[in-house]
Amino acid sequence: MKSLEELKAIRERMQGKVGMRSEDAGQIRVIVGMATCGIASGARPVLNILSDEVQKRGMSNVVVTQTGCIGLCQYEPIVEVLEPGKEKVTYVKMNVDKAMEMLEQHLVRGHVLGKYTLNETTL
Repeated sequence: MKSLEELKAIRERMQGKVGMRSEDAGQIRVIVGMATCGIASGARPVLNILSDEVQKRGMSNVVVTQTGCIGLCQYEPIVEVLEPGKEKVTYVKMNVDKAMEMLEQHLVRGHVLGKYTLNETTL
């Protein structure tokens, strides 16, 4: 069992980490679905190219991450873009070329590529 002092020290450390997270509140989050269906559909190269290109371009305001199941298997690979103060954009049926176009147009220039979004896609 931990002493009261040890618990207080842990609490202070964790509060510092929570504070660090809130400083990143202005960042754009790019989330790639990496469940089994996403990986089978080609999500890994999409994740890799987005991660590499964001790092290569020094885009410190963009964080590329992965998640598990998004729940839309027929639309995989899926990439979600979350910008502070804006509605989430869900890109579907992505590949490396579409991901690079999305990065250039949406993340760099601020123009959503509607032709690749869930709202515009038909099966």
